[in-house]
Amino acid sequence: MNPKEHGECFVLNDGGEVDLDLGNYERYLNITLTRENNITTGKIYQHVIEKERRGDYLGKTVQVVPHITDAIQAWIERVARIPVDDTNEEPDVCIIELGGTVGDIESMPFVEALTQLRRRAGKNNFLQIHVSYVPTINGEQKTKPTQHAVKSVRSAGLIPDLIACRCELPLEQSTIAKIAHHCQVEIEQVVAVRDMPTIYQVPILLEDQGLVPLLRETLHLEGVSIAPALKKKGDAIWKRWRELTITKDHFYETLNIALVGKYVELHDSYLSVIKSLEHSAMRCRRKLNIIWVDAENLEPHIRAAEPARFHKAWHDVCTAQGILVPGGFGQRGTEGMMAAAKWARDNKTPYLGICLGMQIAVIEHAREMCGITGATSEEFDAKADDRVIIFMPEIDKATMGGTMRLGLRPTLFQPGSEWSKLRAMYGEAPAVLERHRHRYEVNPAYIEKLEQGGLDFIGKDELGERMEIVELKNHPYFVGVQYHPEYLSRVLEPSKPYLGFIAASAGCLPQITAELLQEAQEKLANGVNGNDF
Repeated sequence: MNPKEHGECFVLNDGGEVDLDLGNYERYLNITLTRENNITTGKIYQHVIEKERRGDYLGKTVQVVPHITDAIQAWIERVARIPVDDTNEEPDVCIIELGGTVGDIESMPFVEALTQLRRRAGKNNFLQIHVSYVPTINGEQKTKPTQHAVKSVRSAGLIPDLIACRCELPLEQSTIAKIAHHCQVEIEQVVAVRDMPTIYQVPILLEDQGLVPLLRETLHLEGVSIAPALKKKGDAIWKRWRELTITKDHFYETLNIALVGKYVELHDSYLSVIKSLEHSAMRCRRKLNIIWVDAENLEPHIRAAEPARFHKAWHDVCTAQGILVPGGFGQRGTEGMMAAAKWARDNKTPYLGICLGMQIAVIEHAREMCGITGATSEEFDAKADDRVIIFMPEIDKATMGGTMRLGLRPTLFQPGSEWSKLRAMYGEAPAVLERHRHRYEVNPAYIEKLEQGGLDFIGKDELGERMEIVELKNHPYFVGVQYHPEYLSRVLEPSKPYLGFIAASAGCLPQITAELLQEAQEKLANGVNGNDF
């Protein structure tokens, strides 16, 4: 998928490539989803066609209603019972996002399916929250768009129980009363989701407006028994969340991070990267300032054509406290990325390379430190002599879509890597589990020469064949990872590579490392296993 058109492609544990909204659900709800949690029109139609081919419909004519709508309902009811957290218990409540806009032709089968599901579920077992935008024009809050939207969704058979109003400023009481009156709901059923200083304060905003009692009353959740240990855990999480998010940003020191990428025009292309940086900055008590640098602007040909752009880009890189090169595809801008990696290495600026960013660091190191002047990637030049980055042999070269190395895979720290700053961030764990999405790898034929040049491959896959982590020993923080740690970053549990990068950039790496080691020891003492050691 083109990042400039679709935004980021998010990857789940099972390798499912899904919309970035599922990443937001995982981050905010601290859950783990699968590709089954992502329902698309293509999946449903394929499922129904396969059933028809097997003869499940006994030769009857297959139609949108009831066959497609029934398949959607059955899918929802099946997936709703799958555990999504470490309790391994069946969920009590399932959240369904019906994306798009009321009236979209592609959404109609889903609207009809949920209308039927609402009736089948019965009273107090189904709650619909309708999200609508309330614009402010010339100082006046306009309710007509919300009125018309609710009227349309009602005519389709879905009756809103709550109306969540997106707005820039707090809604006036007269506006709330008007929406309640014309949309046939009570005043307390209108919730204002206004812009906040940080998105992490939105749950607190919703709690202050009484959302929890509304949900509890409508769904009759009083009868749901919660184990004391689980309630205690939930209370602790909520306390930590409030402490972390209700802060005075202007009291914090600003941390300038240069993000050197290929798709900087659309920030959603790097949404998980942004969130991971935010999570880590909050943990380090810093106010994050991301400086967006188009990697192509760092290249010599821009200096000749547009010197102002060239010098501004280099000023941003040279004055940043940390440099991050994220993932991407294709050759454009890669020479600029290598120049940024070289600056970070030579000037002891903390550097984090993700996927392509790691491969870039390896190529640059091969050229500058190992004397392999023609070093490149097979992705950039398939016929070059010194391809230090190559296409993975098991990947299908003919088919582009869905053929990458995907999903949760182990990385084992290698003997002699006890000095590693990243390994310390993982609590001195022998191995970690992280999510992957790539087609290219470091060429095994060059590993020995690269290591002789000072590049340490401290993490490899379970077979010891694929390079997963590179790190420079005598550097404040120079780390490259083949995996995408941003996919597993959580608000209260920041991604370890990102947290180490932010901590090093902020000058508090020893303190954060000591805290993580203590947390790791406590978890091991309590018998906790998994990715967070």
